Amino acid sequence: MNSLDNVILISDRVLIKPLTEEEKTASGLFLPPGYHEKEIVAYGYIIKVGPGYPLPSESFEDEYWKRETSEQVRYLPLQVKEGNLAVYLQNQAIDVKIDHEIYKIVNQNSILLVEREDF
Repeated sequence: MNSLDNVILISDRVLIKPLTEEEKTASGLFLPPGYHEKEIVAYGYIIKVGPGYPLPSESFEDEYWKRETSEQVRYLPLQVKEGNLAVYLQNQAIDVKIDHEIYKIVNQNSILLVEREDF
């Protein structure tokens, strides 16, 4: 993929820029390559969010495709926002490369908690 501006996330998907992990511990020990990939949770900043969960139509027609006018799709927005620091389940994340950088795509239900300034 070439540009982050052209990326549109679907439904409850979230694009996360993972934080870089230290290759050395606080006591000075060097960690082997791939050590952090075995961790259960990971941290990163939310870069983009999808529109949310689609809500059902207000009209209960069986043959909705026969209608003359098209309804605007409504969504239940996500709890997470762009710029939040997220703690997410690493085994639920999908790696993508955009602009020569690695990002993670996760569903909102794979995010355990977020840290943000406003509530």
